[in-house]
Amino acid sequence: MKSTSKRTSLKGSISVPGSKSHTIRACLLAALAEGTSYIRNPLPSADCNSAAKCIKELGANVHMEKDNSLWTIEGAGKNIHLPENIIDVGNSGSVLYFLTPIASTFAGWSVFTGDESIRTRPVKHLAQALEQLGAKTHITRPEKDAPPLLVQGPILPGKVVTDGRLSQYISGIMMAATRLNGTTTIELTDPKEVPYLDMTRIWLESLGVQVTMSKDYKNISVKGPVTFNAIDRTIPSDWEAVAFPLVAALITDSEIVIERIDGSGSQGDEAIVDILKSVGGDIEWNKETQQLFVRGGTKSRLGFGASGRLSTENLPNKTLRINCSGFPDAVPALCVTACFIEGTTVIEDIGVCRRKETDRITVMKSELDKLGATVEEGEDYIIIHGHSPITSEGQPNKEFQIHGGTVNSYEDHRVAMSFAVMGLALESEIVVTQAECCSVSFPDFFERMNGIGACIKLQEET
Repeated sequence: MKSTSKRTSLKGSISVPGSKSHTIRACLLAALAEGTSYIRNPLPSADCNSAAKCIKELGANVHMEKDNSLWTIEGAGKNIHLPENIIDVGNSGSVLYFLTPIASTFAGWSVFTGDESIRTRPVKHLAQALEQLGAKTHITRPEKDAPPLLVQGPILPGKVVTDGRLSQYISGIMMAATRLNGTTTIELTDPKEVPYLDMTRIWLESLGVQVTMSKDYKNISVKGPVTFNAIDRTIPSDWEAVAFPLVAALITDSEIVIERIDGSGSQGDEAIVDILKSVGGDIEWNKETQQLFVRGGTKSRLGFGASGRLSTENLPNKTLRINCSGFPDAVPALCVTACFIEGTTVIEDIGVCRRKETDRITVMKSELDKLGATVEEGEDYIIIHGHSPITSEGQPNKEFQIHGGTVNSYEDHRVAMSFAVMGLALESEIVVTQAECCSVSFPDFFERMNGIGACIKLQEET
């Protein structure tokens, strides 16, 4: 399926689905719990469905309402057991990295694999961490640092020393530690994506687990064993998904309201609001009503010399520097936005993006190059020299050279959604291949965007 988007304006209100990160944690912890858990407003995406499917192999039962407003999970509790089959995590790196440590608490071998993308994701760092706790591991292809991965437990409480640049397997070890008889300590030499570690800590503490985490995130300890009670939680809206209508409104002549915004502070991606406001984005966040008001183009009340103009003019060295180590999933959306900001944008500390669904640094550079952007790529950074479509005098900017074209999503949902919204600000259309991958995190992305005027067309690819 390919999507086609071209210049338009947006108006009205839009809501985004529940958080993928919260939904997957809820599923796994409900599987470990005794009794019946209720997960309200879950994200019914491909990744979350993978989580719901995989926990059945541990002895949990899952019932989903037809409208997906509620998932009911009968926890395996004390009867949780070694997976009865190969665990196929689909496209979900989170499920892979979370569930492998949990499976390593059982006596016996567990086998993990996934789709074509997952079978390129690194697992050696995870295997080495679990081996420090006594696990045996085996990567089936000696020449590949990727699943299929086999792990044999049971692991024992102890100390793990690892870099922690990918937060997911650290969260997985923290969850697994709740099943071990003693205190497990984790020493991180280079922690990244730390808001997700906070998210896991908050979940565990809410279930009665004693977690200690240093302010620099380099030392974490979890005391077990802990028997969980069933949970009844409402999943907050997904800040990773908020980025797309937010960016779309800012780079077009639009005025929208994004509803049900999560103000709990548990998702690092909310930093995008202050980042975009720093370059003139007209954004108001009403935390009491859980609404985000976004105005772009002529609708904006702000800007530098011209309404709706995004610029680094008021920043040091006229450069927007974004350390994205805490919210790397925002990188594709920020790259697109940077093309419309007058000045230089440096998105840094994002080496982990090379180990996501795709190498997002290389992919964003290669596809933005096709559209006329000026992009530099480094090992853990990307630099975009952007231009506002209008000058400070409000006239068309001749320096703005971004144009339409066909880009490859590489079946990466965040890449696909980023380029789909980019096309909404251009005279010539942007075609995104393999756009159906958006369902991984935002199942009805096109329908919701079209509901506020996007008119993104979908066609079968020939």
